[in-house]
Amino acid sequence: MEPIAKLVQRVRKTEHGFADIRATSNQVVASQHSVQESLGLSKKLLASDVHQARMLAVFILGHLSSESAASLALLKNQVSQDKDWRVQEILAQAFDMYCSRIGYERALPTIQDWLANESPNLRRAVTEGLRIWTSRPYFREHPELAIQLLSNLRNDKSEYVRKSVGNALRDISRKHKDLVSTELAQWNLSDKNVQHVYKLASQFL
Repeated sequence: MEPIAKLVQRVRKTEHGFADIRATSNQVVASQHSVQESLGLSKKLLASDVHQARMLAVFILGHLSSESAASLALLKNQVSQDKDWRVQEILAQAFDMYCSRIGYERALPTIQDWLANESPNLRRAVTEGLRIWTSRPYFREHPELAIQLLSNLRNDKSEYVRKSVGNALRDISRKHKDLVSTELAQWNLSDKNVQHVYKLASQFL
């Protein structure tokens, strides 16, 4: 296993995208002897002032989260507070890794918990991470539930979240035009926040 300093030096070369950082996380997890070892490494990487190192930590935590409650808690309580938008992009992917590994139906309580959290980064991690929602197992068979979970955030106070919600509903409307149209028809468009989401969600209708 590479020392922390070498890992940081390796990933900080990535200036755009994240494929190399994700590949490094796969190698790191494969080389560790235990979940605790990987978790300890993640905690050290999260303390780095190099955003790529923190991105690496988040990917590793995504790998661990399905079998480590402590890893999921770190994503929820610490990573969501990171000020770097690139780290938040990886949080969304890490959350989808968690859902995929335990199963989206089994993940529903956590999905609902994060969607109701006061942190806009957590809410967006779900709305963005699960896109395209209806291409995911369980939601593929239950598109109406995906639409409802997203629609509950149509008046979200965060523009960052509303944009993600509108785009996610727009994605779904490609295959489920009638379901999305029916949902949007019930919205109160006198609210400017709702108007914002509606404009995005209805683009393909």
